[in-house]
Amino acid sequence: MNIGTKKEIYSWLKTIGLTLLIALLCRMFIFEPITVEGVSMSPTLENGNKVIASKISTIERFDVIIFNAPENNKKYIKRVIGLPGDKIEMKDDVLFVNGKAFKEKYINKEIQANKVTEDFSLKDTTGVTAVPDGYFFVLGDNRVKSMDSRSFGFISKGSVVGKSIFRIYPFTEFGITN
Repeated sequence: MNIGTKKEIYSWLKTIGLTLLIALLCRMFIFEPITVEGVSMSPTLENGNKVIASKISTIERFDVIIFNAPENNKKYIKRVIGLPGDKIEMKDDVLFVNGKAFKEKYINKEIQANKVTEDFSLKDTTGVTAVPDGYFFVLGDNRVKSMDSRSFGFISKGSVVGKSIFRIYPFTEFGITN
C-alpha cells in the first residue's frame, strides 16, 4: 500500500469517527428518537409512531413530552396541561386552567366515550390546589385509556426526557406533533 492510499484511508477513518462522535453527542444532549407504545395519545400519536424528542426545547402548556415513568422503567408520552403554579380543573368535559376554559382541539370526542374526561380538580386528584414548582401535570389525549397525572401525580422537570417536535413515522404523516 502506498503512502497516498494510507493517507486516504486515515482521512476516511477520521471523518467516520468524527461523524459518529457528533451523532452520539447529539443523541445524548440534543435529541432522542422515541417509539410510541400504546394508545394513550390517540389520535395525535398512534402505537408504533416514531417521534424526535428535543432535549433542549422549552416546555410550554399543551406541548407533548416524553418522560421517565414514575412507577417503572418505561418512558411515557403525554401532553403538558399544568405548569408550575397552575390550578387545573375539569368540569363537564371542559378544561379550566387558572379559571380560564380551554378548547382541547387535540381530543377526538367521536372515538371516545360520551364523556371524555371525568370531572376532577387538582385538590381532589393530588391533594394540592396548584402545580408545585419544578413539576408538570400531564394528561393523555385518549383520556379514557390513559395512565397520567390523574393516577400517578405530578411529573418532575428532572424526569423529562424531551419535548416531541417531529413525528418521523409513518412517513406519509410526517409533521410537527402539536
